[in-house]
Amino acid sequence: MTREELIKKWLDNDLSPEELKAFNALDDAQELNRLSDGMKAFKAPEYDTSEVFASIKQTIAASQVKPSINWTKQLLRFAAIFVIGFSLYYYSTTLDTNISTTMAEKTSIELPDASLVTINALTDISFNKKNWIKNRFVKLNGEAYFKVAKGATFNVETPSGIVSVLGTQFNVKHRENLFEVVCYEGSVNVNFNNKNTILKPGDSFLLLDGEIIATEKENIKNPSWINNQSYFKSMPLSYVLNEFERQYNVTVESQQIDTKQVYTGSFVHDNMELALKSITLPLNIKFSKKDPSTIVLISE
Repeated sequence: MTREELIKKWLDNDLSPEELKAFNALDDAQELNRLSDGMKAFKAPEYDTSEVFASIKQTIAASQVKPSINWTKQLLRFAAIFVIGFSLYYYSTTLDTNISTTMAEKTSIELPDASLVTINALTDISFNKKNWIKNRFVKLNGEAYFKVAKGATFNVETPSGIVSVLGTQFNVKHRENLFEVVCYEGSVNVNFNNKNTILKPGDSFLLLDGEIIATEKENIKNPSWINNQSYFKSMPLSYVLNEFERQYNVTVESQQIDTKQVYTGSFVHDNMELALKSITLPLNIKFSKKDPSTIVLISE
């Protein structure tokens, strides 16, 4: 059997035990097997190996100048280019779209159904554009405000629960031991521990340190952070300080104060001095700057 016939049958995975021994004895068998192992990592659609083999061989034959050229090495080069090119195309069109914000950063994106999402600082969000029709899932870790396009439906998946929506406006926050959903328009369904909770405008769902906290209905149109201000109602100070750190990209040393005490109030995102006073004055706490990026809190 000729070299060409052996390689053709190898491409078709149709070698007998005796033919396999003959194939492995070829000078380029090791390189061909290494290429085959690399191709197995990709889930490509079925294709006709006869046509691929004939096309590659024809291209190589047309480009040969001297009969002594090793066409097997040329085959390897063309096959490698084919695998790399197809792999880049396949993965670039199927991977999720990932958006991440850093400290003190906010951004806005549009989902494939024209729904708008405003993303708060230090947040990760991902979704798949290609499979959006079949898989309408947005994964969220952090905080984001959703303005859902009319008639659009999808789920927001967080590590703590799933929020299902239909033509509405709502805010989802998932931080350290905190999961909060606030509805501003329409209605949303929050699924936590396989239990559904329907929220109407002004309703909220709050999970703090693993415990569901009862909340009062509020008449607000959108989350305060959209307008560069963070608002808290009876929230442990530790969560307030964490949000302050995210908005100003600083570290707060709070070992000398009780961070479990509750705080009600707000702070702005564009004036750190004013924000610190808004947090510390009501709680009789003093602050000082250890360096430009470190704030130290002490009790009065």
